[in-house]
Amino acid sequence: MARPIQRKGQAALRSQELLAYYRQVSTSMLTVVDVETTGSLPYRGARVIEVSVLQGSLAEGIQHQETHLINPGVRVPKMITRVTGITQDLVNQGAFPEAVWPNCLARLEQGTLTAHNLEFDYGFLQAEYRHLEHTYVRPAMERFCTVLLSRLLLADLPSRSLPNLVVHFGFDVGRSHRAEADTKACWLLAELLLRQIQAESDEALLQRFGQQWIRLVEAAAILDCSPTLAQPYLEACGIDSRFSKRKNHPLYRRCDVEKAARDRCGEQLSIL
Repeated sequence: MARPIQRKGQAALRSQELLAYYRQVSTSMLTVVDVETTGSLPYRGARVIEVSVLQGSLAEGIQHQETHLINPGVRVPKMITRVTGITQDLVNQGAFPEAVWPNCLARLEQGTLTAHNLEFDYGFLQAEYRHLEHTYVRPAMERFCTVLLSRLLLADLPSRSLPNLVVHFGFDVGRSHRAEADTKACWLLAELLLRQIQAESDEALLQRFGQQWIRLVEAAAILDCSPTLAQPYLEACGIDSRFSKRKNHPLYRRCDVEKAARDRCGEQLSIL
């Protein structure tokens, strides 16, 4: 079994560990969640105004979905309304958090918690339960982010944002940036990618994983050294890199970094 996913992310794990983890996830029940919020930072007061929870498995399909508008008693910014279509009037008609979250808890504690950019949704779930003086924690091995698997299996797509993947695969889910539609889209994406995990051989999957572009911080984790040491080492190995479009940070092919890590380990052992 793969070791637990650390805060630095699944991309920092070796390909063999990732393969074991995703094969396990592909046989589990998924609890897919999406939240729409008043902002991006719960610790600065942003709150959830809509949540959808879907449960299903590859073996049995979708078993349950529920969606709730929530009135947390805060203002809905106009920018959020423009993106989501959720107005202040809609939120004012929603249920109070005290009526929604306790009823969702049993399902959110079942199966493998799944979302597209899970770190975002999970952070808000934890914050909302803190408002109710409840600690919500899911084990690392029971959390699954479809963004991270998309980076492995769809490495060369120009974008892996959920709206763009909906268009790319032609998912019929309705308007993006609404919790019910985005949860259904995440389920369809998870189903598509995990069926590939189930269908392909270890060799084929490891080859595909190797094509992923990873950041310097993840490359350093695989090399078991600091980013300051990792970058010149990768350059000395002659490993090609490219720069991310958004932040202009160096990116490296996973297969090249893992080969460099094996070589580095061999060098250290030979010295000993």
